[in-house]
Amino acid sequence: MNNKKILIDGSNLSLDDFRFFLENHPKAAISPKIMENISRTRQYIEKRIQSGDVVYGLNTGFGHLASEHIPYEQLQKLQLNLIRSHAAGIGEPMSIPIVRLMMLIKIVSLARGFSGVRPAVLEQLLFFLNEGITPVIPKKGSVGASGDLAPLAHLALPLIGEGEVFYKDKRQPAADVLHKLSRLPLVLEAKEGLAIINGTQSMVAHGIRALLQMESLLYSSELISAASIDALKGSLSPFHPAIQQAKGSPFNAALSKRIRRYLLESEINASHKGCGKVQDPYSFRCSPQVLGAIWEAFDHAQKVLIREANAVSDNPLIFPDEELVLSGGNFHGESPALVMDYLALAVAEMGAISERRIAILVDKHMSGLPAFLIKNSGINSGFMIAHVTAAALASENKTLAHPASVDSLPTSANQEDHVSMGHWAGQKLLQVLENVEAILAVELISAMQGIDMHRPLKSSPIIEELYHHFRETVPFWEYDRLMHRDIEAAVKFIRSNLLFHLVKEIEKNK
Repeated sequence: MNNKKILIDGSNLSLDDFRFFLENHPKAAISPKIMENISRTRQYIEKRIQSGDVVYGLNTGFGHLASEHIPYEQLQKLQLNLIRSHAAGIGEPMSIPIVRLMMLIKIVSLARGFSGVRPAVLEQLLFFLNEGITPVIPKKGSVGASGDLAPLAHLALPLIGEGEVFYKDKRQPAADVLHKLSRLPLVLEAKEGLAIINGTQSMVAHGIRALLQMESLLYSSELISAASIDALKGSLSPFHPAIQQAKGSPFNAALSKRIRRYLLESEINASHKGCGKVQDPYSFRCSPQVLGAIWEAFDHAQKVLIREANAVSDNPLIFPDEELVLSGGNFHGESPALVMDYLALAVAEMGAISERRIAILVDKHMSGLPAFLIKNSGINSGFMIAHVTAAALASENKTLAHPASVDSLPTSANQEDHVSMGHWAGQKLLQVLENVEAILAVELISAMQGIDMHRPLKSSPIIEELYHHFRETVPFWEYDRLMHRDIEAAVKFIRSNLLFHLVKEIEKNK
């Protein structure tokens, strides 16, 4: 990959590549060598079909109908019927970034050269991706059986001139857009429809999107928790290297080091050195152990999801050198489903510990700050119900964190009798992340309010920089005002990734 395009050449795409893809909208291209390999595999398929062999996926029915032989003259009709019948999703459309990730990941999978599609299939996908034509894909309808059949069928529809797309900020029929751009619909040949709709691309696209959001939130959570520590006049001794070395977790140690750096040269921290307070509540002093564990979950999930994003996950697979067409189960989404359930647990914990820090800060008996972080409380309620909102979201996350992957409903007349539910695992993970964004937004407002109440003392230069940026968005609470607007503004502030880039800059200059 360079700074202008993503080149698919057989090497694996990384999480940074996917971030670059979503943030910069580069063109994608496939190397000539890869296209040659794709053509060679396709030639082998054509040879098998012409020989009269009956091979699953090439000239048979699908799923429970695999024993049905389809005559050669009906193979195009078979693929067309497959796409139409499997496009059975319902609900609101998926977000455009997730669908674009789906398209890119599907291209990567097909480009591995084991799927047996013609180069024309990848060229059509690239055309849609590079022209900003995004298929309309309903959110609901996948159990992660043969992968994400319904979502991927909806992705395939516009390629053949059917269904709807988002193009130039407008939802419209795919056929109309193709006509405007003088682009012919794709006519699917044997195996090609099946290759498109088999696979884990929808669930993995949700997982990649979640990883990018979670990484930003984790760094944001570190900075915000450091601000909360100063607002509480908390101790930095729990972040001492010796404690983390004794634990043995590199994730805990790295996080503790960053927290110490964030609070370096804080006047607030210096003002209470040697005070009589023995220990801070767990939500403050156990931050390395909790957030470190969440970083470890992120690290594991990233390895699994990036591997899956670069994998071949359709069926059957073609191995021309060995003259084999093998039917297997690479489409099964167990690996992404399990790690996305794991991430949902981890992210829920990020929100849970943040909610506890908010609760401590608004409690005058625990924080030593004015009740509910407002002067003249009584006539002013301050942050009382902002904390209730955070508590409601943390509670909602407990339900959403229940693993999807433990559920399985047999489908396709019991042929597909164990499914991953990976698609739902990805969707509810994104819901948990959205809730945690709002919880952290409430904590950020609370921490900045607490720091203001220690004036004229200043926090560290890093936290003061965060304070300066944030106060341009949300002013100090002198009296009660509409809290909803401030929480929404704080959520947008977090989503802007300013905290993420601030931490990255700190790390670069350390």
